[in-house]
Amino acid sequence: MAYVVPIVQFLAANGAPLLANVYPYFAYIGSSGQVALDYAIFGTGGRVVVHDGVLGYQNLFHAMVDSVYAALEKAGAPNLQVVVSETGWPSAGNDGATPENAAAYYLGLTNGTVTSGTPKRPGQPVETYLFAMFDENQKPGAASEQHFGLFTPDKQPKYPLVKFTN
Repeated sequence: MAYVVPIVQFLAANGAPLLANVYPYFAYIGSSGQVALDYAIFGTGGRVVVHDGVLGYQNLFHAMVDSVYAALEKAGAPNLQVVVSETGWPSAGNDGATPENAAAYYLGLTNGTVTSGTPKRPGQPVETYLFAMFDENQKPGAASEQHFGLFTPDKQPKYPLVKFTN
């Protein structure tokens, strides 16, 4: 906390947001089965899966964003805005990484999720940036790291794109 407080105080004093990378995919694959796939890819049909006091979560994305807001509150910056600087779901490479799951994630994300706010901050849109535009077939690391793109390296869409609005 000693490092976080001065950073969030600086951001708050300058009217700047905190940028956070939010990847439900990595939480899902790292959970040893504790996180359900439908919760991670917006597939709960509006059903609340996780209760946190009076707050109810229908998807892991909102829970992860609200965990950042909770940390900011504890650090003394309750009004600091969070911007999701990266989020995405791979379409191949590891467990849960399929074109169908990636398409479901992006559809859920863009189907009002970011514009409606979170349970902790209802009505406050979450500025969100997608990772990545193209697959990176030369990228080292886990196989899934090469497959986060909305398009293949030859510029072909991997699944139907939805209208991205703010």
